[in-house]
Amino acid sequence: MAGEVRIRIETSFTDIAPDSWNRLSGASKDQSSVIYNPFVSHAYLSSLEESGSATAETGWLGQHLLLEDEQGKLDGALLCYMKNHSQGEYVFDHSWADAFERAGGRYYPKLQCSVPFTPATGPRLLHAAGSDCSKVQAGLAAGLKELARRHAISSAHVTFLTPEEIPPLENAGFLHRTDQQFHFTNAGYGSHDDFLDTLASRKRKALKKERRAALENGITIDWLTGKDLTEAVWDQFFAFYMDTGSRKWGRPYLTRKFYSLIGERMAEDVLLVMAKRDGRYIAGAINFIGGDALYGRHWGAIEDHPFLHFEVCYHQAIDFAISRGLARVEAGAQGEHKLARGYLPVTTHSAHYIAHPGLSRAVADYLRRERQEVEQIGGILADHSPFRKGERQDPDRDD
Repeated sequence: MAGEVRIRIETSFTDIAPDSWNRLSGASKDQSSVIYNPFVSHAYLSSLEESGSATAETGWLGQHLLLEDEQGKLDGALLCYMKNHSQGEYVFDHSWADAFERAGGRYYPKLQCSVPFTPATGPRLLHAAGSDCSKVQAGLAAGLKELARRHAISSAHVTFLTPEEIPPLENAGFLHRTDQQFHFTNAGYGSHDDFLDTLASRKRKALKKERRAALENGITIDWLTGKDLTEAVWDQFFAFYMDTGSRKWGRPYLTRKFYSLIGERMAEDVLLVMAKRDGRYIAGAINFIGGDALYGRHWGAIEDHPFLHFEVCYHQAIDFAISRGLARVEAGAQGEHKLARGYLPVTTHSAHYIAHPGLSRAVADYLRRERQEVEQIGGILADHSPFRKGERQDPDRDD
């Protein structure tokens, strides 16, 4: 690619022009040939940085790869950070770091190519419309390896990428890893009852009972999006996030300013599902609306009520997806409890470059066995889905 393009490293995402970035695959609603992914939009990524959530001070130092033509036009990009920890990633490499450092190596810093704090599959090797996709992807993969070499970095990790992006990274020497999430697939349902009709009788009755129980004690549910997302609403939701996040994770990642920024920049792409009792909100879940999917992110509550978490995070998300005609709901990382609520196992993908030959061989052997295990567990879980025989969905299937 010499003489045709160059790769420039940008440390601050806010120094990248929004119009230039939003020409890239999935970053804008204006692209007719690529499905919009809100997490790779300039609005979302700049909000993470400007809010102080993902910065050098929190361990996310920007090392974004920008692939430009001779005129300086952006043809491709790879969102990338130099990190001195493995928090906020949801693809776990702590055991690799521990093994390497016990053997005398230095695992951190490393390069992490992902959307901070966001375990949602989306494009990573971004290319502009009209560019040579395969050429751009190969250039970005090679550029990432070169960046790791120049900084003498132990490793580079591209996580929650699309299956189509695996081959160019494997061709560049990256190792393929799989994991599992649970997604709801909308099979053209007209209502939540249409979905329930596809379930086994016992499962259907259990979910109906669960939904009724969740709304006992006078609890009602509001969907808030667009102009509904006032600063007062964000104050309430942030209180939920801080209370639950502090108990669950120790230190929540996102700042209060982050919510104000996304409220200003992408309110139509945000859905808050808020639970109200006695005239005040007591719990809520934040979702992001993509071109074909609803992405559930995190929730919080200041009162404990049986099954309210399931109602706010999973059942209401299905209701919204059906009402909007969205193809699926991605409910975030982990959680076998989602299976009983119509969310089936789906394979997620990541790619890893390990510079040290010995560590690379050990990780490659581990990943080979892990991929087999993920596939086996996925099959077992799918066999225990709540769907009637003949009605079972398979989100991993192409047809």
